[in-house]
Amino acid sequence: QVQLAESGGGLVQAGGSLMLSCVASARTFSSYVMGWFLQAPGKEREFVSAINWTGGITYYADSVKGRFTISRDNARNTVYLQMNTLKPEDTAVYYCAAGRSIAALSESHYWGQGTQVTVSS
Repeated sequence: QVQLAESGGGLVQAGGSLMLSCVASARTFSSYVMGWFLQAPGKEREFVSAINWTGGITYYADSVKGRFTISRDNARNTVYLQMNTLKPEDTAVYYCAAGRSIAALSESHYWGQGTQVTVSS
């Protein structure tokens, strides 16, 4: 079992930055790939970013490339999402997920409760 807890969301003006954190309870955190997803009001959850076990390989949705950076600290069982140059359309609840493969991450059983990010124009 893996329990995930996100933090770091909030209200920020367009152009601002936020860093999200997700702490995992798993003893074997380093054996999980990790990812971030978002869900805007009235829309389905969508992929934002993912990172492999070592942190050496990362993936991003086109909408966030060049603005968001995913990273992980296996010693702290934590994955981060640094979000820069935020736009109003980034407003959503952000969830972290843990899985055994990046391809199957969206189908993972392990999700956090989410943290709200609101970007004002």
